[in-house]
Amino acid sequence: MRVLILGGTGLVGRALAASYASDGHEVIVLARHPSSAPTSHPSIRAVQWDGRSTAGWGHLVDGAGAIVNLAGETIGGTHLGQVFFQRWSPAKKRRILESRTDAGRALMEAIGAADRKPGTLLQMSAVGFYGPRPDRDLDESAPAGKDFLAGVCVAWERSTEAVEAMGIRRVVVRTGLVLSTSGGLFPVVLLPFRMFVGGRLGGGDQGFSWIHAEDQRRALRWLIENEDLRGIFNLTAPEPVSNAELGRRVARALPRPYWFPTPAFLLRLVLGQKAMLVLQGQFVQPRRLLQAGFTFRFPALESALESLLGGG
Repeated sequence: MRVLILGGTGLVGRALAASYASDGHEVIVLARHPSSAPTSHPSIRAVQWDGRSTAGWGHLVDGAGAIVNLAGETIGGTHLGQVFFQRWSPAKKRRILESRTDAGRALMEAIGAADRKPGTLLQMSAVGFYGPRPDRDLDESAPAGKDFLAGVCVAWERSTEAVEAMGIRRVVVRTGLVLSTSGGLFPVVLLPFRMFVGGRLGGGDQGFSWIHAEDQRRALRWLIENEDLRGIFNLTAPEPVSNAELGRRVARALPRPYWFPTPAFLLRLVLGQKAMLVLQGQFVQPRRLLQAGFTFRFPALESALESLLGGG
């Protein structure tokens, strides 16, 4: 099977590409900078694209078994410098939104022109779709929020809706924060604890919906390969926690002290509007994933942290 991954240079795309390649599938990663794509395996090929047109790659859609759309400007950042020093300026917010809608529009153009339509489109989204909420049992039936990130998620999901009218199976995944020490935002979450200054952020009662990187990779493949599944799926572990509880469990797993709260006003001063990423949250449940029969290897935070942090 040929698997086409748009935006496959990040944590999620790299893991998925390696997984399919190791099983003998042909994997093509579309990237603005192909040199950063995971091409160590001979079955993975990187192709350059501009993020908004079909130039140079549109023909690759023809006959593809699955397409995975992860494309989009980073929201939180991929390293400490971006996380702490790259604020959400109006231009940055525009890039966050337009990078997703432009990619979706180009993908729809390529699929529309294909003689042999792809079998499945997996569209990435995030639990930010639901906006900040105190509810403890949010599932896929909950409506969209009203904040900036919710609006981005709504537009991201809508950008590929048109494939359904073409008779193509579409799966939309709203993922929580991926727990991995190899990349993403989790190493940033760990940093204060490793420096012995960990504690709650803001009030600490904001929801934190997470998923272990291994379970996310397994769930993505499971959704792609089970042809009777379609629609919206939350990709989160069934045990969301509060920010304060996350901090206590991380401190225990490392082990490190849990004692240094960071007030909300200071986070807003340092991060600007981006502070909402840590000061707001949701308690999301993977209702449809569980009902469909998926089994988590790391359903509880303790086991997930133990697998990632071990002895600290």
